[in-house]
Amino acid sequence: MSAQPGTLYLVPASLGDSPLHVTLPEGVAQRARTLHYFVVENAKTARADLKRIEHPTPLRELSITELPREPTPQRLAELLAPALAGEDVGLMSEAGVPAVADPGATLVREAHRLGIPVVPLVGPSSLLLALMASGLDGQRFAFHGYLPVQDGARSAAIRQLEVASRQHAQTQLFIETPYRNAKMFDALLAACQPTTRLCVARALTTADEWVHTTTIARWKTAPAPALDKMPTVFLLLAG
Repeated sequence: MSAQPGTLYLVPASLGDSPLHVTLPEGVAQRARTLHYFVVENAKTARADLKRIEHPTPLRELSITELPREPTPQRLAELLAPALAGEDVGLMSEAGVPAVADPGATLVREAHRLGIPVVPLVGPSSLLLALMASGLDGQRFAFHGYLPVQDGARSAAIRQLEVASRQHAQTQLFIETPYRNAKMFDALLAACQPTTRLCVARALTTADEWVHTTTIARWKTAPAPALDKMPTVFLLLAG
């Protein structure tokens, strides 16, 4: 093992089809081009992003390994072996920044345990972009990932988030599988109080980007937004 370990770089991935210079600083792209070992959420999308940044090494010559959803400690150690040997390693999410709403957090935790330096690189985060654009409370907020799929459980979860939002003056963020976005939107309109403000942030950084915030009462009188198959962040703040 090298006396000096390499660094685990957290490399952001694109959120969609936006031009590279719009979402990724050139310095970040330059750093990513120096890496030859990558641990990724999805190999196909990682290769596409490495191609977008014009990595100088042929993709077939790079080490690109998918991170298991529930990796064992032994597997995490294997994935970080290059870093322990002195090589820098890149961690890439399928979209956006690694380790936020992303399984990469397990690898980052193990890197800290092993004494491997961790460096986050600047790039797009749909959650922060949505919060920035929402006009809701950016001082107190919580992200809840995916809500339950079943109708009753989903509605109950929405009402619980609304209660928490009212009690703590806290913006609640969550996401849904894109093909279920319309059901989530309908459930929000049915479960929330008229004065609760809801933000829908769709396809951020892409040509289909659209963000709108208004009360549930006003959402009910407006045409439903087109959300099918487009990544969307939902945010609510109780009135």
